[in-house]
Amino acid sequence: MPQIRFYVTADKAAADACYAAVDTAFEDLGTPVSLAEIDEARAIFEVSAYVDAPDGEEAERLFAGAIAEAGGGEICREDLPDKDWMADVLAALKPVRAGRFLVHGAHDRDKVKTNDLAIEIEAGQAFGTGHHGTTAGCLETIARLATRRKPRNALDLGTGSAVLAIGLAKLARVPVLATDIDPVAVRVARANVEANGVANFVDCATAIGFGAEAIRERAPYDLIVANILAGPLMKLAPEFHRHLAHGGDIVLSGILTTQRNAVLAAFSNQGLYHVATLVRGEWVTLHLR
Repeated sequence: MPQIRFYVTADKAAADACYAAVDTAFEDLGTPVSLAEIDEARAIFEVSAYVDAPDGEEAERLFAGAIAEAGGGEICREDLPDKDWMADVLAALKPVRAGRFLVHGAHDRDKVKTNDLAIEIEAGQAFGTGHHGTTAGCLETIARLATRRKPRNALDLGTGSAVLAIGLAKLARVPVLATDIDPVAVRVARANVEANGVANFVDCATAIGFGAEAIRERAPYDLIVANILAGPLMKLAPEFHRHLAHGGDIVLSGILTTQRNAVLAAFSNQGLYHVATLVRGEWVTLHLR
């Protein structure tokens, strides 16, 4: 059945208010509602509601009322054709190779070769299917690093789908603690860890930054990876240093090329130095020690 998407764009604070109002308005109807960042550089977000075309008139009234309640905004409409969206998504999401790693969905298991370190992550899960330059950049950096300096105790901060933790466990066969601020992401991460056969190596926990007992208990780490955003990375630089073993390595991404120098400066102030930068499009992955 054809669908209609009603949406509004706003900055983070306004988008949060709009999302809360729209989610409440459509809660009893079970209507899919989303909040997504569409322009990271300018911090612009989009709030959307997806409805079946026959319900469009009533849905538009509810959406407009919710947006007005949240402070207003320009409401846009997109008519979506009647098509198999999942088939289109799967066709577009080809396996991604990063060093020895091959990140793929279940529909592409036949693409895995004998010497590949295969990581199976389904489309539509928490951030980290391997298709974003930051995820692929981290995996490639980890692959290079672990062959020269095998870690013994690793932390994946802001794990999302656990793709990096899974990759580390498969490559180095070492204990990895995977944490995320979002409990839903942690549940997804645990399921992915199980599905990829590395539950004996990877533990998952909910944590805000480094503020969890599980992180403190297992410190120090000789490898910390974090694919989040430049702002939080810079704020957490002292905590990275505090939880890192002497001579340990840090791999960071979620950083635009324009943000690279600021992130490097924040970590340099903690006595950490730059080892390498990997560039993928407008994103960089940093290796520090």
